Amino acid sequence: MSKVIRVKYEKGVLKPLEPLELPEGEELLVEIIDVEERIRRLQRYRGVLGPVDEELLEEAVEEAEQL
Repeated sequence: MSKVIRVKYEKGVLKPLEPLELPEGEELLVEIIDVEERIRRLQRYRGVLGPVDEELLEEAVEEAEQL
């Protein structure tokens, strides 16, 4: 499973802002990406796999800014 979720960092702990459907004790890998880095990645890889719908790219950037 791969999923992007919003979390909040409080007192040294990352807390999900939405319910996670995971078995108790499940181990996961977490990649921490701030909003600016996500926007840079979207722009860097734009079009790598072919033409990109500009509207779709703009939606992805807006989503990154809301995370």
